[in-house]
Amino acid sequence: MTKIIVTGATGFIGKRLIYSLLEEGHEVFALVRNREVKFKQSNHGLLHLIVGDLRDKESVEPFPKDAEAVYYLVHSMGQLQENLSDAEKKVAQNFIEILNHTDCKQIIYLGGIVEDETKLSPHLYSRFKVEKILQEGAVPCTILRASIIIGAGSASFEIIRDLTEKLPIMIAPKWVKNYCQPISIRDVLFYLTGVLLNTSAYGKTFDIGGPEILSFREVLLRYAAFRKLKRFIINVPVLTPKLSSYWLVLITSVKFSICSYLVESMKHNTRKLNHSIDDLLPHECIKYEKALENAFQKISQNEVISTWMDAWDLRTPISGINVPEEGCLKDVQIVKIIGSPEAVIERFWSIGGSNGWYSMNWAWRLRGFIDKLMGGIGFNIGRRDPYNLEVGDSIDFWRVLLADKKVGHLILYAQMKMPGEAWLEFEIIDGGKFLKQSATFRPKGIFGLVYWYMLLPFHCIIFKNMARSIA
Repeated sequence: MTKIIVTGATGFIGKRLIYSLLEEGHEVFALVRNREVKFKQSNHGLLHLIVGDLRDKESVEPFPKDAEAVYYLVHSMGQLQENLSDAEKKVAQNFIEILNHTDCKQIIYLGGIVEDETKLSPHLYSRFKVEKILQEGAVPCTILRASIIIGAGSASFEIIRDLTEKLPIMIAPKWVKNYCQPISIRDVLFYLTGVLLNTSAYGKTFDIGGPEILSFREVLLRYAAFRKLKRFIINVPVLTPKLSSYWLVLITSVKFSICSYLVESMKHNTRKLNHSIDDLLPHECIKYEKALENAFQKISQNEVISTWMDAWDLRTPISGINVPEEGCLKDVQIVKIIGSPEAVIERFWSIGGSNGWYSMNWAWRLRGFIDKLMGGIGFNIGRRDPYNLEVGDSIDFWRVLLADKKVGHLILYAQMKMPGEAWLEFEIIDGGKFLKQSATFRPKGIFGLVYWYMLLPFHCIIFKNMARSIA
């Protein structure tokens, strides 16, 4: 039995990789920032959690000394960084220092394709610098470089989907003429597991990509054809990467920081130039339309395992899972349950996304729009699954901190930009007779107090009607 560490375990790639490794019979140690994070196979005897944040190496619990391999899937794109390269460098160096206390034989790193090392976007440059740090360590490193990854829940897929579904006519910058080589998440996982403890891959760098080289324009138009949509793209020279990022963030569900880094990267071609992986691991990757078909199949069957939103991105440490009481302002609604408590639990368990918020949905969307303008996560209009929840899931601009369906207790933490912290809690109390709904806000200074009382008239209506509708 092989012991493997997976960092970035709650991310789009990390979660799916963990399930693949467990299916192959490996013992997996997942690095997470919060012990309450749940995986679909949390009760699997071969899955263990290591708690810590690589930005602070002192917070990281020891890695198992006898682990044989580790996947490095960490990135800092969740927030705009003043210097992304420095932020990534610090995390990578902390990782190497921690790994040096183990007998690990291999690091496997997933980065981005680099065609010209002298011309790199901040995102690709930071990925490239991480490669160098990992290669300089004592443990042999295998590097896989990918172009855009297509799968239900990936940021690239969500941007392509939102743009094409929402806009009959697209005003696009000149970078849509650049080339990429889309690869299915299924094929990415094949390569990630295929190089595992493969001594022929030690110390090597490989490009991975699908079978087709496409311009970003073709990526959008072929998506439109797949969905039987008529779409037109008009190229203009005046859309700078920054303007493109603002445009994308208003149209798509992906947050501004990720849009910004991805758009900067789209200024460069990302084609598979190094074909040595084909000799090491002969494999026929699926075509673009088949990757889209697989993604929509997962969406239609409510089987989206992970999304770009899932990586735990809370900057403020959360101690435990209890909503704080001291120094907080609250709106508490206690409403008698009409019908069964089980039906009420189902209603607040399916809150958000396409199901809505049971009261003034337009106001929630407006708040999300304002958050996006402020550089926040915005109203993602979606969740991983419309009916099921796990700790760590995103629901629009909330994050699930506690999800105990058996007793009917759900706690959400707000990820939007605000002068303070906010929690939304639902509880079945008094033997199933009442629903208790609590909105808690811990203000940060005078601006926090002004913010709360300015929104108080709206909160009175929204929270009261929401609790009544759910109960």
